[in-house]
Amino acid sequence: MARFPRSGCTARTTLHLVGPQSWTAVPAALVYDSTDPFAVRIRFGDGGDDPADALADALAEELPGSDLVDGGLLDADLAHEDLLDEAEDDGVEWLLSRDLLRAGLSTPAGDGDVRLWPARGGLDVLFLQLRAPSGEALFELSASVVGDFLRESELLVPVGTESDATSVDEELSELLRGGTDNPTAL
Repeated sequence: MARFPRSGCTARTTLHLVGPQSWTAVPAALVYDSTDPFAVRIRFGDGGDDPADALADALAEELPGSDLVDGGLLDADLAHEDLLDEAEDDGVEWLLSRDLLRAGLSTPAGDGDVRLWPARGGLDVLFLQLRAPSGEALFELSASVVGDFLRESELLVPVGTESDATSVDEELSELLRGGTDNPTAL
């Protein structure tokens, strides 16, 4: 198994929530961890506020005077359950495929909950659409920030070597030995 010396990289950025009248800035971070080599996480928030509240506030600010919940624009649990996942450190994050993020830089990519596509005309804009049964959000972010972030992640785990960075055999052996992570152990 290949060993990767550094465990990850992070790029802080600002996503812009696209609304009917204007854009609302939403602080976020792209996070890559070589122990989960196929995945990229997008963590919302600036670290000071509850990221779920920050995103809900941004949505509310974008649609002033509307009742997001009663008006059917946003489910009451959207910010904490359906559209967003809670990270272990109480941050809000979405999990994306690194391949999906890479593909979205040059062509429309994704089905279902996550879709990405580049802006026309050579602009430094990547559109990110996050969808759930209770609602959706469309963001703009810098394609160059995403490209730089992906290049940094590929220095850690080159494309095509992701399987070398996983420890499936070790985890399977632990489960078969009856380790503490065994879900069938009583």
